[in-house]
Amino acid sequence: MTTTARQQVLVLYLDTSALDSKVVGWARYDGTGSTRPTTGDSDEPPYETGVGALEDGWRLFQAAPLVPPYPGAEHVTSFLKHEFFFEKLVGQ
Repeated sequence: MTTTARQQVLVLYLDTSALDSKVVGWARYDGTGSTRPTTGDSDEPPYETGVGALEDGWRLFQAAPLVPPYPGAEHVTSFLKHEFFFEKLVGQ
């Protein structure tokens, strides 16, 4: 019997573009079907920093490009721009 690997995805929004900065937002997705995480299902982030996720075996596969603010918009509130995508393959 062969086991097909399933992907788990963790999205972390960090305080800055540095992986060792504080997690300020997060989302989880589980392609294994063993859990059904939803937005707002936890008051505590899964990791304190992006480095914490790496140390726990998550693989970083995408980071948001750094885009400077438009002149005059340096203090405008908007989306969380320091977004990092991590994955784990389960069942290999």
